[in-house]
Amino acid sequence: MAKTKASSSSRFARLRRIRVRLSTRDQPFDGWLLFAALALVLTGWVMVTSASTEVAASLTGNPWYFSQRHALFVVMALVAAVAALRTPLAWWRANGPLLLLVSIVLLLLVLLIGREVNGSRRWLSIPLLPFNLQISEMAKLCLIVYLAGYLERFLPEVRRRWGAFLRPLMVMGVVAVLLIFEPDYGAVVVMTSCVMGMLLMAGAPWGRFVFILIAVGLLGFYVAISEPYRLARLTSFSDPWADQFASGYQLTQALIAFGRGHWLGMGLGNSVQKLFYLPEAHTDFVFAVLAEELGLFGAIGVVGLFALLIWRALAVGRRAELAGMAFAAYASYGIAMVIGAQAFINIAVSTGMLPTKGLTLPLLSYGGSSLLVSSAMVGLLLRVDIDTRRALRRASPTAPRETAGRREPRTTGQGVMK
Repeated sequence: MAKTKASSSSRFARLRRIRVRLSTRDQPFDGWLLFAALALVLTGWVMVTSASTEVAASLTGNPWYFSQRHALFVVMALVAAVAALRTPLAWWRANGPLLLLVSIVLLLLVLLIGREVNGSRRWLSIPLLPFNLQISEMAKLCLIVYLAGYLERFLPEVRRRWGAFLRPLMVMGVVAVLLIFEPDYGAVVVMTSCVMGMLLMAGAPWGRFVFILIAVGLLGFYVAISEPYRLARLTSFSDPWADQFASGYQLTQALIAFGRGHWLGMGLGNSVQKLFYLPEAHTDFVFAVLAEELGLFGAIGVVGLFALLIWRALAVGRRAELAGMAFAAYASYGIAMVIGAQAFINIAVSTGMLPTKGLTLPLLSYGGSSLLVSSAMVGLLLRVDIDTRRALRRASPTAPRETAGRREPRTTGQGVMK
């Protein structure tokens, strides 16, 4: 009995030592957050290169065309992340309404002079950028910043009054209408999920969400069946093999890629589905090519990186909330929800769990707009984390971090600790 207790205590001691060694508590920022983001970006570059060589050679004569452009996007994304990291939180807080207004104006502008691709008008051509800017990606970050500032200012009213609770949803409604006209139904789903999630994290009553979810669900169902191409996606999703060479073609080819991957994959660069079988292999369906080449373990590894990124983003938000930094906390929650929702939807579409939508995989798919905005979100998360750790050290320079972290913040009417 004594020997069993000794071995158990030794095992617990080893686990504690491992936990302390892996902890970033005493570091200036969360290294695991940065590791997950960089690992996803580098994995994305490798997979975009692998998935696009044949298509690039056919379209341009240069098999490395998309790889070289994505490398440029990665460099620009790192610059965007550093710029967001070096921007004070006070600037984001003060300019949230202006950023939202700019995004709404650009969403209107894209309907008038935007570039149309595959029946959707989502992109603006800007001379200074080497790619077409997808405005819906930028609108996600602007909406998060605006809503974080709104929740900081009106947190008690959001929890008590219907009017304050509905105002962010009305703003989301305006954005949603503009996105539906593009159309970009996937972005509507992601941004609505983000707004609802941020309101939930702010402590709004559960009963309101039941009513809103029913209304949004009915509206979403109507929007989904109002256009023939959306209805075709729904029917092909339920049984893609029934019309595998028409409406179900993309999903069946993705499922074949998953089936070919097995446990360990066919090896990097050895995908067959990328050879003109799977459309959008380096953009919306890059996860299917990854599963074919790296197998189940590779796919689970990427899902694990996304889970790590989202977990650390939520942890950053929680630390900021406990420190009384309401704006920083809700911005972190919003970023975690946008990245999490978009990654989940993209992977679920690739595996046949959801109807096909035109959503990229954050930090991993080919595309300058998505990569730039996602990297800027990660930079903002790191800014929040650095500022929170500094605030906690100033507040209790000698107290143990765990004790300081367990204290509940006292909030004023503005949602900030006195």
